[in-house]
Amino acid sequence: MSKNPVEVTGLDPFSSNDEGNFQSKDSRFRNNEKIRRVAAVDIGTNSTHLVITTVDLKLQTFSIELAEKSSTRLGNRDSDTGELTESAKKRVIDTLRRFKELALSYKVDEILLAATSAIREAPNGRELLAQINEELELEVELISGSEEARLIYLGVLSGMSFEGNPHLIIDIGGGSTELILADSQDARALTSTRIGAVSLQRDFLKDEFASPNRVEFLRTFIQGSLEPAVNKICSRVNDLGSMVLVATSGTALAIGALTASEEEDFLLKMHGYKFSKAKLDKLLEKLLKMSFPQRKKLSFISERRAEIIVPGALIMQTAMQMLNKKEVVLSERALREGLIVDWMSRKGLLKDRFSFQGSIRERTVIHQAERFSVNRKRSESVAKHALSIYDNTHGVLHHDDGAGRQLLWAAAILYSCGKHINLSSYHKHSWYLIRHGELLGYSDAEHLMIAAIARYHRKNLPKKRHESWQVLEQKEHRKLVQEMSLILRISAALDLRPEPVVNSLKLVCKNSEVMIYLIPENKNQNLALECWSLSNCFPIVKDMTGVDLKVLVDQ
Repeated sequence: MSKNPVEVTGLDPFSSNDEGNFQSKDSRFRNNEKIRRVAAVDIGTNSTHLVITTVDLKLQTFSIELAEKSSTRLGNRDSDTGELTESAKKRVIDTLRRFKELALSYKVDEILLAATSAIREAPNGRELLAQINEELELEVELISGSEEARLIYLGVLSGMSFEGNPHLIIDIGGGSTELILADSQDARALTSTRIGAVSLQRDFLKDEFASPNRVEFLRTFIQGSLEPAVNKICSRVNDLGSMVLVATSGTALAIGALTASEEEDFLLKMHGYKFSKAKLDKLLEKLLKMSFPQRKKLSFISERRAEIIVPGALIMQTAMQMLNKKEVVLSERALREGLIVDWMSRKGLLKDRFSFQGSIRERTVIHQAERFSVNRKRSESVAKHALSIYDNTHGVLHHDDGAGRQLLWAAAILYSCGKHINLSSYHKHSWYLIRHGELLGYSDAEHLMIAAIARYHRKNLPKKRHESWQVLEQKEHRKLVQEMSLILRISAALDLRPEPVVNSLKLVCKNSEVMIYLIPENKNQNLALECWSLSNCFPIVKDMTGVDLKVLVDQ
């Protein structure tokens, strides 16, 4: 460590500088407009989904205000003609009428609708679209399999950080399965295969129990159907085994919920949850031994999902085997969110359709800060000081290998969000708001750590009885939270006044001592209040690290 004061530079917690992306390029929107509301509807084989979103024109991101779905079961077509049945068409029209009313109550600017494989393949599919247009005055776009894959990719991209690495995405729908090879820059391969959980159930699993021979036949059928897509992906990548497999769709989320329940993992959300192929194999073995009435009694899945979970799980299992994947991570975002991203791109709200993904973590944190009325100027000052301390005290105040830097930044931006609820215990309320808010691009474990870092930046240290501590299951996660929250405690001690008065910090580490030099915003500014506030941190820093803190004002 340097023995001389050195002013810290490079305080960006992220590797890329996407600051320019935060400015909207679309002159078509009036300057006083800050948001637009857009609804997206995905008319699928098994269900019809609605999301209503608020699009932030400045940040070029969106949040989901409402999500609804209805089991419309378009895949239950006439067995002789393959046409959509009158009852299925009525279910869709009734659902869309309700969804339209909901969307209009939110005063949306636009409703985007897309129809996928069930309508695409039915002889009378276009008749249904014409009927929807005539009766509801809604125009539905009938999309191709490759376009469906592209939109799924955009949806996943909007809620998951790829960090520049190639990913495989699988979406097991009711009538088709999409396999996508992509990274944060482009989609390298978009494939769509005409097998799905509903179509396999309808064509091959009408009996209550599937015999071993029927199951083996299905695995062979699935493998043959997926083979062209897998071969296409393999031809465009050198190292398939090192890639992350991301799964989306109701089937994948249902499998994840059942897997988590088997392990007694209580999850508030499935987004970012990982499970192994070994766990999937174990779950499928159990499901194959159950009758439909028994599967209906399973927690976490609906009756309709219980009917099609076996063929869906067989597709997942076979795909993982063919792709040589031992683990899969779940994404709650898919086609309907992709419709929103595509709309933003077409309206000029994105520099390009992929650029905003690289800064998804930054954007989602800033979005939450604005949502909870955090004073951005003060929180950014705290974050700058926190990163300054982090960068100059490695091996002294912390031993993090770099993974905690982004988490520290996020916690520093959001640490005061609970103040509008209760000032004296705002750290506890901040934990709750962060924990239950949406932080896209972060795994569930990272989400928990960000909330805990904010929770323990003041007052008591972690205790075993605290819920915020109990949910941190891994020892290394608890250690990271302790170290990062200590740094946040020091930097937050400087956040006392309505306007920040400390411009920057200079730090000198020597043996077991850290000297902090405060550089004021204005020359000869009195920083006695900040020095006193920092002195309150000295005892806890000494107890936790054995390090002596000292503070001086550098004019």
